[in-house]
Amino acid sequence: MSEWKTRPEEVDQFILEQIDSVPHLEALLLIWRNRPKAWPLEIMAKALYVPVELAGDILRDLTLRGLIEPTSESQREYQYVSSPSEDSLMELLETTYRRELIRVTRMIHAKAPSAVREFARAFRFTKEKEKDKPKE
Repeated sequence: MSEWKTRPEEVDQFILEQIDSVPHLEALLLIWRNRPKAWPLEIMAKALYVPVELAGDILRDLTLRGLIEPTSESQREYQYVSSPSEDSLMELLETTYRRELIRVTRMIHAKAPSAVREFARAFRFTKEKEKDKPKE
């Protein structure tokens, strides 16, 4: 087993900040486990047992967060782009999810809906910009 440079608290923080639903987590882990293989949208939908449209939304969300990227302009295939620090986090995320399935899924389900979190994040950025402005 490899030595992790990531602490368990970082995994929880990652889940809270980046993962909107269990299918988001499952999609990310499937793509990570099978890197550098590209995942066509239709295959991901079957693997997640969701409609193609929902799988597309999930993969676009993960792309917007910079966790995966499309392999072509058609946005019908996605892949994980690896880096040592992210691989360390993903490895610990996968282990944590496998060993603590109930805790992780409860954490995801207990979060506020993504629209509420996005609104709060936008408000935080606006407030930070105001704080950084020079006073006249």
